[in-house]
Amino acid sequence: MTLHGKNVVILGAGRSGRAAAALALREGATVSVYDEAASISGFTAEVALHPAATTFIGESVVSDLLVVSPGIDTYGPLVQSFSRHAGKVVGEMEFAWGYYDGITIVITGTNGKTTTTEIISAILNCSGISCVPCGNYGTPLAEVVLAQNTPEVISLEASSFQLETIDRFKPQVALWLNFAPDHMDRYASVESYRQAKLRIFENQDSTCTAVVRKGSGLPALAARVVEFSTEDASAEWFSNGIIVCHHGVEVLHMENETCLRGLHNAENIMAALAACEELARPLQYKEAFKTYVPPPHRCELVRTLDGVEYLNDSKATNLHALESALRSQTRPVVLIAGGKEKGLDYSPVVPLLQQKALAAVTFGQIARSLGGVLSKGVGTTVVATLEEAVDAARKLAPRGSTILFSPGTSSFDMFTGYEHRGDTFRKLINELL
Repeated sequence: MTLHGKNVVILGAGRSGRAAAALALREGATVSVYDEAASISGFTAEVALHPAATTFIGESVVSDLLVVSPGIDTYGPLVQSFSRHAGKVVGEMEFAWGYYDGITIVITGTNGKTTTTEIISAILNCSGISCVPCGNYGTPLAEVVLAQNTPEVISLEASSFQLETIDRFKPQVALWLNFAPDHMDRYASVESYRQAKLRIFENQDSTCTAVVRKGSGLPALAARVVEFSTEDASAEWFSNGIIVCHHGVEVLHMENETCLRGLHNAENIMAALAACEELARPLQYKEAFKTYVPPPHRCELVRTLDGVEYLNDSKATNLHALESALRSQTRPVVLIAGGKEKGLDYSPVVPLLQQKALAAVTFGQIARSLGGVLSKGVGTTVVATLEEAVDAARKLAPRGSTILFSPGTSSFDMFTGYEHRGDTFRKLINELL
């Protein structure tokens, strides 16, 4: 879409909104930014700023293009009001992708997206192929497009929110890591959440590649399919959680050649390797893994005290992530879980909890209801705060065990995000005597 002389409205004044506004200005558009916040800052003088946006205001706003930031509900009343007189509605990712000419590797899944996004970038850059991790990863795609030297490849993490608003988006390689119920506070059903994620394959054809977890039950895909698995050795990529094999041949030993552990990380590694292989270039992946350190808050070892390991898995904001963290443990576990009420059913974790855990401690908004569920599997203590949860867990954890902080839901009842929550847990643990 040629934007010269067009009226572009950006909905959302966060980092994605600022990048989208700058890109629209570069392309010759007249740009206005609306946000529900009482004040807006961080934009150049050419951008018209409209704080305190409401649905009433949105009903009268006319635009050639409406660009919606990913944190705003696409189907909510605010977007619907601004859409009324918009010529076209897209998200920031779709908008920016239209101005990128390189190779797109896009990653989605309920869990593991960020780690896989980082691994892809690490492998390609180590192999002399310029790559930037971006999207839901933290750096908006519009920022990458605006850079003086754009990378040959983007490793693009895509959430369901970003995929809701795609139109022409066509990645050369699309990764489907896994799927489990999440964001039920935004979606009417699990199926509507799944359909949003499935849009990642919508515009792919036989020239493209889909890297998928075997047994995911996906519909027929137009792209060439490459499968990975930790359960079915017949998959093109297979791992038992220690050895990674391609067509039955060992290519990587996780314990000797990486600092990543567990079946969930084996899946992340295989998906990343499969994606990078599609570039048909020599890959220095073993060199990349020598220096790669996984992102924090993902089964991060904080410290060992009195023979007890303390793991920070604050990034576990849903049941599937909690299950993955539990399943990967080799020591008896005292689980700390809890946070915001998201309407999820936690009963499926009970059998796994019985296998892996000695006890559980729940905290936060969901403490009492979650405690009621987990108590069907192990003895469970219900507390109010994270500090109380740490104190309770420490009393329950014998030498040789692991205190696993894997909340299983989002943090917004008490914290600004999972990073704030994880940093708080880390601080509490490092202060223990």
